[in-house]
Amino acid sequence: MTQLDEAIARYHRILESEPYRDLRWVKNLQDEMEARQLSSGGRLLCPFLRPNFVTQKQYDNLVKTGEALIAAVDRMLHLALASPQLLSRMQLFPAEKMLAAIDPGYEMAEVSAQLDLQIQNGSLHVLQYNADALSGAAYSEGLSDLFYDCPPVKEFRRRYNLTRIGGKKPFLNALLKAYKMFVRPAAAPTNGSGFNHPAATAAAANGSSASGKKPNIAILEFRSATGRSEYEIFREYFRSEGYNTELVAPDQLEYKNGVLRANGFDIDLIYRRISAQEFLLRFTLSHPLVQAYQDHKVCIVNSFRSELSHKKAMFALLTEESLIAKFPPNERKAIREHVPWTRVVKAGKATYHDETVELLDFIKENREKLVLRPNDEYTDLHSFIGYEHDDGSWARAIREAQRAPYVVQERVRPTRTLFPLMTYGHLEFKEMQVDVQPQAFLGKVGGCSSYVSSDGSGTYSPASGIAPTFIIDPKA
Repeated sequence: MTQLDEAIARYHRILESEPYRDLRWVKNLQDEMEARQLSSGGRLLCPFLRPNFVTQKQYDNLVKTGEALIAAVDRMLHLALASPQLLSRMQLFPAEKMLAAIDPGYEMAEVSAQLDLQIQNGSLHVLQYNADALSGAAYSEGLSDLFYDCPPVKEFRRRYNLTRIGGKKPFLNALLKAYKMFVRPAAAPTNGSGFNHPAATAAAANGSSASGKKPNIAILEFRSATGRSEYEIFREYFRSEGYNTELVAPDQLEYKNGVLRANGFDIDLIYRRISAQEFLLRFTLSHPLVQAYQDHKVCIVNSFRSELSHKKAMFALLTEESLIAKFPPNERKAIREHVPWTRVVKAGKATYHDETVELLDFIKENREKLVLRPNDEYTDLHSFIGYEHDDGSWARAIREAQRAPYVVQERVRPTRTLFPLMTYGHLEFKEMQVDVQPQAFLGKVGGCSSYVSSDGSGTYSPASGIAPTFIIDPKA
């Protein structure tokens, strides 16, 4: 039994001990979740009765690996933008390419990014890289604050040090740094990253641009008729830090005289919660958002260039040895050890580690260890997990994957562990899959949440949700 297993077992024994068999503490915890608006559509975000624990060693490895991979993704993104041949392999729509060609006005395409990881003792494997929008960062921070002082965790803390991992502050700081780069004086000397001018440095101290004005921030998303957006929490946090912030929908935007507005609110900085595909399904490139972006009148984070990073085909480029041969050693090591082998599904030869294979035949013959995934998750297309299919249905899946942009990946085995829940008034333990989701801001990991479910990230059931994430360390 590992140190972490022992700690989890101890926590579960606390839950089953006499003081906590009376589950009124659970009712108090859940009432507090409701009071702090840690629910969505009337459903609690965390149905679990313990946090997810990671050791300091696991977290340090997560940070080191995550930051190396994010640097490699950004490096490959810039290579693809400079090479029509590489860019064509990303399977972008023409409008997506046009948006990606626009200079966002700051260096790194992914101001915020999120990894989806499986951690198994000393191993770490990447399931997904998300550069579209953070998910769970504010919720997880709120849940961490709540769980930290709940009775069983207080008892547990007598034997273990717990460190909370928050993401709201580094997220805001990253947005502001991107904005400052965006508005830097054109004639000012810089250090190459565009951010060492004295005026900009002075502005950094008070969170304003070089002009002295704090940016008005808009969080752009399609507003749901039901449920509460996590970004309402971010809006309130940004406002508490002195930044005028509104949640707006694309159809509220208008662009006139060089100013982008929504219902009379002038916008300087947008945090984009809408993917390019979602946007382009509803609007054209003549939309006010695109016009203001092209005219360099609004700073959009993440930039539309980040769509390249979000595509599953990015992993196909990263896992092709010839393309990363000149990458720094730490980035190559992170890719080789932690990113699943990936290729765009099409007829022809492909490299599989050290051998050359006919790709379609290879997929057909190795379904037990492969997964077929849509190149972009914002579609109606489905993933196909090879071991769940027989030969006939797998052959049909391969044919479907040739008709639309799909990738094939080596399957990452999920991490599963017991989590306690209250079911119909009784304590119950269920084996669940745990996806650890570190958040990075301008390439540096600054937050972490966990998604716990019966079948993995993106699946929903009454027994799925966000678990607060703590770094655990035994007391001497």
